[in-house]
Amino acid sequence: MTVPPDPALVADAGRERRFFLSLSLPALFIVGLAAILPILWIIRQSFLTTGGEYTVGNYAKVLSSGLTWSALVTTLELSLGTLAICILLGTPLALALASARPRVANVLMAFVMLPLWTAILVRTYGWLVLLRRDGLINAALTGSGLTAEPLPLVYNFTGTLIGMVHYMLPLFLLPVYAAMRDIDPNLIRAAASMGATLGQVIRTVIMPLSAGGIFSGSIIVLIYSIGFFITPAVLGGGKVNPLSTRIERTLSTFQDWGSASVLGILLLVLMALIGVMLLAARRLLAQNTVEASAHA
Repeated sequence: MTVPPDPALVADAGRERRFFLSLSLPALFIVGLAAILPILWIIRQSFLTTGGEYTVGNYAKVLSSGLTWSALVTTLELSLGTLAICILLGTPLALALASARPRVANVLMAFVMLPLWTAILVRTYGWLVLLRRDGLINAALTGSGLTAEPLPLVYNFTGTLIGMVHYMLPLFLLPVYAAMRDIDPNLIRAAASMGATLGQVIRTVIMPLSAGGIFSGSIIVLIYSIGFFITPAVLGGGKVNPLSTRIERTLSTFQDWGSASVLGILLLVLMALIGVMLLAARRLLAQNTVEASAHA
C-alpha cells in the first residue's frame, strides 16, 4: 500500500526549490545574456550586406555553394571519427583505471591528463614535427625498413584526426572514468558469483551503469570537435576544411561577415541536431535497459 505524501512536506519542498532558484537567478541572467546576445548578433549579421542593408542573399549564396556542403561533410567526418576512436580507446582505458589500485590509478591519470597541461598550439606543432615526411615517426619507419618511403601522415585527414583524438581523448576519459569508479564493486562480485564471464559482466553491469559517463564524454567530444579550428588548420595544411576553417577564411580573405555568420548559424544548427539525436539515443537506451531488467 502506497502512503500518499504529506501536503505540508510537498509545499515545503516547493518553497525550498523556489528559494534556491531565486538565489541563482542573477547568475542565470548574466550567463543567459552572455550566451544569447552573441547568437542574436550573429543572426542579425547573417541578414546584412556589406553595405548594411537587410537581405536573404547571404543564405542563398552560402547554401548554394558546393564548398559549404563539402565543409559540412568534412566536419561530420572529423567529429564522428574522433568520437568513434575516443570511445574505442577511452572506454577500455577508463575501465583499466577504475579497476586499478587508487595510487596506480592516480599516477596513470596524471599521465593521461598531461596533454591538457600543454598549450594546444604547442601540441599541434609537436604532432607536425612527429608526422611530417622528415619527422620522427617516418624516420623510424624508414630506418627500420618497415616502409620503403615516408608515409603521408600530415597535411591530410589522417594527421588531422590523430591530432584531434590526442586532444579529445582526456576530455572523453574524465566523465567515463568517474562513472566507472562510482560503480559498486559488490555488483560486479555478485555477477561473477552467479557465473557471469568477464565479457558478460562488462556488457550487463559495467556498460549500463557507465552509460551516463559515456554519453557525457561523447557530448563533450562532439561539441569541441564540431567547432575545432587550430588542429585542422595546422595539421590539415589547407587540404582539410571543416566549417570552422571556412568561417575563418571567409572573414580573413573576403571580410564577408554576412556569409561567415550564416556559416556560424549552420554550425549551431548542426550542434543542436546532433545533441537532440544523442539525447534521443540515450533515452531509447535507458528505456531498453529498463525493459530488459523487467523481463529478467
